[in-house]
Amino acid sequence: MFKKKDIFFTSLEEMADTLVEAVEYFAAGVSDLSNLTAFAKKMKELESKCDQYTHTILKELNKTFITPIEREDIMELTTSLDDVLDGIEACASRFEMYNIREKDEYITLFADVIVRSAHQIRKAIQLLSQKKLLAMREHCIAINELENQADDLLRVSVTTLFKNVQDPIELIKRKEIYERLEQTTDYCEDVANTLESIIMRNS
Repeated sequence: MFKKKDIFFTSLEEMADTLVEAVEYFAAGVSDLSNLTAFAKKMKELESKCDQYTHTILKELNKTFITPIEREDIMELTTSLDDVLDGIEACASRFEMYNIREKDEYITLFADVIVRSAHQIRKAIQLLSQKKLLAMREHCIAINELENQADDLLRVSVTTLFKNVQDPIELIKRKEIYERLEQTTDYCEDVANTLESIIMRNS
């Protein structure tokens, strides 16, 4: 069905690699909030790097007549991968904007879920490039399960927040970050749903 690995698969793999790099950096960063400016700056650089791959794919779509999979699938997969990186970068920027310097166990747990989701995404994208479509499904299922874990984590974290935090400003800041982190896992699930569509169309 596919020819040798082309610019689309190469760029998607590079996006997935950048995503893993970004979320691992984020997870390490939230355990050491001593330099928020450097943390936010590095995350922005990784988000910009991912944007460059997005532009490459869009440019190639505009000039390529025959694509290895449906144009709509390439477009949707690119957009959903970009959304994940935009989501995690937006979270990182809030730490600097809100001057959050105290470690938070729930943010650490969310980061762990997102790191595991990113690794599942990268494995699935690699399988897509290798034409092993059906093997992608187990990674899609794993991503969906991780998103469910994040839903549960959001309920617990917000409940605990309202129970223990008296300062309304601090409460608002933490709640927004929790919600943005959970939303990032939703974006990971969007990637999985797009991959499921690709499996159905091409296998």
